[in-house]
Amino acid sequence: MKKLLALLLLAALARPADAQVVQIKLGTLAPQGSTWHTLLKELAERWSDLSGGKVKLRVYAGGTQGSEGDMMRKMAVGQLQAASVTNIGLRDVMPEPATFSTPGMISGPAEFAAIFPKVQPQLEAELAAKGYVVLHWAQVGTIYIFCAKPYRTPSEMTDARFFVWDGDPASVEAFKQVGFRPVVLSSTDVVPSLQTGMINCITQPPAYVLTARLFEKADKLIDYPWAYLIGATVVRKDAWEKVPAELRPKLLAVAHELGARIDAEAKRLNDDAIAAMVKQGLEVVKVDPAPWRAAAERSWPAVRGKVVPAAFFDEVVKLRAAAARGKGK
Repeated sequence: MKKLLALLLLAALARPADAQVVQIKLGTLAPQGSTWHTLLKELAERWSDLSGGKVKLRVYAGGTQGSEGDMMRKMAVGQLQAASVTNIGLRDVMPEPATFSTPGMISGPAEFAAIFPKVQPQLEAELAAKGYVVLHWAQVGTIYIFCAKPYRTPSEMTDARFFVWDGDPASVEAFKQVGFRPVVLSSTDVVPSLQTGMINCITQPPAYVLTARLFEKADKLIDYPWAYLIGATVVRKDAWEKVPAELRPKLLAVAHELGARIDAEAKRLNDDAIAAMVKQGLEVVKVDPAPWRAAAERSWPAVRGKVVPAAFFDEVVKLRAAAARGKGK
């Protein structure tokens, strides 16, 4: 009896200590071993150190939790508490970030940096109202078109079949508006679909194409900055509020630091990825940018007011024009 009472007492004393540990499960498509995955693992280690083991971040990389849409749905029901996703994954929660991935909208990191900070507070306030806290935003980088054929103008692409993310109506309608043929797939189906010929074109940042070895089938890069991909790491507000209040600013500061490192490395990683793929057989197809720019901007009516609120879309276009004028001066 004394032994039983002692065991019960030890169990009772252990419960409060266990209850103090905040477990946060985070999903991401970032491939195992990629820069993004490495930085998320560093985030987990530094959070654990800063909190004295009170905050445990577990990272599930490589799409093991499904597509970005799957991960956001798992967050909604509490199976995951956090996710590091692109603006495509955020779409069901908040469509506005999709503006930045509209074809022809953002040409590169300098233009993005001139525009995004002006709308960032609005985006974060809207996400907070929907129950999410932004740990950091990240620039994934310029999106290029990779194909199995060396298309030189959009008009040549009558037989092109483009991969479009499942749950990304912005891209579906945008491609249709341009005259391209989208094929909606889960991100996990891209490789087999390239192998079978179900698709022969993809639009992705070079670093991802290299890491996932997609260039082995889509081995022609059209040298025009088609779009721009951004992302964010978000956590459920109720999970975040379980973290002791005095720890939150410190943990957030680390997340911001690592997000800034992703931004700083994104362009270099993508440039290095192109160079690495060229050495392995990738062909860079030089093109006249004018017809590609015109094709990209034909997609805008499919996004404005249909996928993204017209007022937000127009604000980004206005900020873009102001940035161009400032650059001209």
